[in-house]
Amino acid sequence: MGNLAFADGRREGREDVHYRAKAFGADARQLNIVIVNISPHGMMARCEREFEIDDRIQVTLPVVGVVAADVRWSLGGRIGCQFDPAINLAGYYELIAAMMKAK
Repeated sequence: MGNLAFADGRREGREDVHYRAKAFGADARQLNIVIVNISPHGMMARCEREFEIDDRIQVTLPVVGVVAADVRWSLGGRIGCQFDPAINLAGYYELIAAMMKAK
């Protein structure tokens, strides 16, 4: 299967992080997720709940606040999400700095 970041033709790389965040599904129940990697356009996270493609979640991130994300894939306790809209680059760099500092 290889590295999905290269296999699916993404335009940009992702930053590897290990960041615990709160999210909310369409039913407004709180989810605890661990963000594994992130880019301005999306993220991969681990979570205990199953999702369907096109489910929408709200993720609370440092610096940028609450971000809407559409689930693009879900497999074995992991989800891949696309942010809607993408995080602007200035905010993204501050976000990464805050996530790295929290380690």
